[in-house]
Amino acid sequence: MSYAAINLQQKFGLFSEQWQPKVVSEMNDYQFKVVKLQGDFVWHDHPDTDETFIVVEGTLRIDFRDGAVQIAAGEMFVVPQGVEH
Repeated sequence: MSYAAINLQQKFGLFSEQWQPKVVSEMNDYQFKVVKLQGDFVWHDHPDTDETFIVVEGTLRIDFRDGAVQIAAGEMFVVPQGVEH
C-alpha cells in the first residue's frame, strides 16, 4: 500500500474548467471532490445527503431561500440534506 498525502493545490492545477467537479479520493460511500467555481449556479437540493463546502482560495456565497452564508478561504460550511441552495 502506498501512503501519500493528497495535495489540493496540485489537484486544482490539473484542470481549468469551472463547475466540473473532479474526484480526488473516496472514503466508504463518499467521494471527495475539488471544483473551480465562478458565477451563479442553479437552485437545487440534495434530499438524501448533506453537502460540505471547504474553500481553499477566494470566497463562496451560498444563497438559501431565507438567507445566505459567505465562506472565506480556510472556512467550511455544511448544507443540511434537503435544504435548497
